[in-house]
Amino acid sequence: MSARDQETTPHEGEQHRSEGTGARLNRLRAGVLGANDGIVSTAGVVVGVAATSTSIPVIATAGAAALLAGALSMAAGEYVSVSTQRDTEEAMLAKERQELATMPDEELAELAGIYRAKGLTPELAHEVAVQLTAHDPLAAHADAELNIDPDDLTSPWEAALASIVSFTVGGLLPLAAILLAPTAARIPVTFVAVVLALVLTGWGSARLGRSPTRRATIRTVLGGAIAMAVTYGIGSLVDVNV
Repeated sequence: MSARDQETTPHEGEQHRSEGTGARLNRLRAGVLGANDGIVSTAGVVVGVAATSTSIPVIATAGAAALLAGALSMAAGEYVSVSTQRDTEEAMLAKERQELATMPDEELAELAGIYRAKGLTPELAHEVAVQLTAHDPLAAHADAELNIDPDDLTSPWEAALASIVSFTVGGLLPLAAILLAPTAARIPVTFVAVVLALVLTGWGSARLGRSPTRRATIRTVLGGAIAMAVTYGIGSLVDVNV
């Protein structure tokens, strides 16, 4: 192995580690956002119902129904979305396998061209393409052309389970707050608990996404506060006093 190859290999290893880390961060960020959805949607329902009824069974039933329906809806949506993404990735990998089997020389030249476009000299780009192809041609082309790891495709079932768990964890907070607080303080206590939780999820999602935390936190809190204010107003207008 030449000195230039020795310099290139750590860089490539670092790139693969960065991509793996990025995928994990994306999954964590999706979990945080799922919890945020659970907090806002469940809080909106229980606050709206509490504005029109003081009955614990009524509030608990409405909150539990909202939490269950929301978690299942998110899980179903995530399953369909990730399944579609996985089907697309598998189709792209199947096409790449066929091209590697039927025109290996053209595929080698294409891979070398990709590395030339990234700044390597023609000679080094060709050598890198040859070595990667010898090691695992599909993985080499999937990484360089498609930005896909054939051995780490996203599982629809894992995504659905993560959605259910994150939404449920988020939704349990406003439900517990409004059921455990004294009758006269239910809505204020729930509002404060939800705002604090949204500060945490807004900050967390911004940190994971490497975006400004203040703007994301304010946006998240305002969205949740508006949702609770609207449902509270509607509940106050209905006022069935059950």
